Amino acid sequence: MEQKKNLCAQIPLSLHDRVTEAREQSGLTTAQYITNLLLEYYEMKENGGKMIMPNSSRTMAFQIPETLFQRIKAHLERETQRTGKKLTQREFVLGLVEEALEAAERQAVEDIPEPEEEQPSEDAGVSPCEAQPEGSDTQPQEDGEPAVWGA
Repeated sequence: MEQKKNLCAQIPLSLHDRVTEAREQSGLTTAQYITNLLLEYYEMKENGGKMIMPNSSRTMAFQIPETLFQRIKAHLERETQRTGKKLTQREFVLGLVEEALEAAERQAVEDIPEPEEEQPSEDAGVSPCEAQPEGSDTQPQEDGEPAVWGA
């Protein structure tokens, strides 16, 4: 593991508030969040100012009701206490999404009907009219008159 060293800097309160809000939304610790910011900055600088998304990552953002947000936060705190390892919002949500997708994909595979192999019948190569047993080449109509099959 790479050695670590503390970095301290005085920054304007407005910037501190922005960083704190973004860090909380990310679910990362301050050290993790600042490390990621600095790494992204130097990667961008090395790439001529262009951000390169690792593994074609995409961002999803959506709003949720405050009550749900508080339930999630409480769950994350319980899990952190239970396991001794900080569970982030990102890890939690990605885990849920992956579980749901895997379950849906398994269900989709189960719902695909197996291709049925056609079994040759005893009458293979014989037309339906020819396959009628002897004496059953007629079928009564509603008026009582026989109807001839294939006629």
